[in-house]
Amino acid sequence: MKPLSPVQLKEFLDEKVRQFNTTSFIADDPISIPHQFHLKEDREIAGFLTALIAWGQRKVILKNAHEMMRRMDEQPYDFIYHHTSKERKSFSDFVHRTFNGVDAMYLLKALQSLYTSKSSLEDVFSEGIQQKKDLSVAIHAARTKILSFAAPGRTGKHIADPLRNSSAKRICMYLRWMVRNDKTGVDFGIWKKIKPKDLYCPLDIHSGRVARTLGILDRKQDDWKAVTELTINLRKLDKNDPVKYDFALFGLGVNEGFK
Repeated sequence: MKPLSPVQLKEFLDEKVRQFNTTSFIADDPISIPHQFHLKEDREIAGFLTALIAWGQRKVILKNAHEMMRRMDEQPYDFIYHHTSKERKSFSDFVHRTFNGVDAMYLLKALQSLYTSKSSLEDVFSEGIQQKKDLSVAIHAARTKILSFAAPGRTGKHIADPLRNSSAKRICMYLRWMVRNDKTGVDFGIWKKIKPKDLYCPLDIHSGRVARTLGILDRKQDDWKAVTELTINLRKLDKNDPVKYDFALFGLGVNEGFK
């Protein structure tokens, strides 16, 4: 592809954001799961659990995320807050790739501890960024908190840590869902303690390939250093909402086969 000037690049990606950041995007995407709900707590809990298993084929992700919601009687917040240990064991045979019943039951227990102590996932993820103004620290702090209720050793691998140079793609995606609100009806914008300008762009094989082709990412590995490089360049295009370009990069890679 012929190199684009900064102005051309912005115009091109802004157009692709308008093309892909629409409600037609929702149906086949994991964000469709929290879109089933209206209560803030339902959305943030359903979104978090869905994001954690959002790798692999999207049809399988959606199938298994729906199954999680079914086991919570389609009332994730009510289930989290009130469920008993016996009800939690109904997840003992849940499996999505390497995420299994042990992980699911621990996370249900951890979320119950958080919500019954008058906390929430917004509080957990925003505390670090309010202290350090950096999302990598916020994600690390949230991960530490979520795993602080005697987590099985295996469960930690399902919550990425940017301070270990993980790209934390699924967590960055989840935060995009919760924080961004551009009135298009895709992202929810229900969290106010983190600002869209502080988000980092989710990075996967598709968005990384497109970003490198466009010259806004040089680093070859899909890690947190690459996420940081990409987000810095996206902030040059829109300092207040850089992560809107996730729609453009992902859409170009998945829907248009851009190379």
